[in-house]
Amino acid sequence: MSETELLQQTWETYTAAWQAPGAEAKALALRASVDGDCVYRDPLTKAEGHAALIDYMLGFHLQVPGGFFKTTSFRAHNSRSATTWHMCNADGAVIGEGISYGEYGADGKLVAMTGFFDVPAQ
Repeated sequence: MSETELLQQTWETYTAAWQAPGAEAKALALRASVDGDCVYRDPLTKAEGHAALIDYMLGFHLQVPGGFFKTTSFRAHNSRSATTWHMCNADGAVIGEGISYGEYGADGKLVAMTGFFDVPAQ
């Protein structure tokens, strides 16, 4: 399997954590794909470690029940990735889009994830 394929597999496992129905399922996906000392950043927050990231994911589900992310493109090299994605509601309708940047450790797990998207007007 190529580096890109391996990193994309890791990315998709991480993305599945966003859709997982509860904290336990999210933790399982994160343990398989994300380093415990990870740093997640987006325009709304910075979360360090699995517990903080899971809390943020659970908050996402309060705002968008059943929401999930669908990868639309994935590119990788040298333990880095750039991904475009759609944010979907529970019915699968696209309600947003963005770009994410990932950095991977020597074990292939994500160590840093940065999401870029337009923040809705308040």
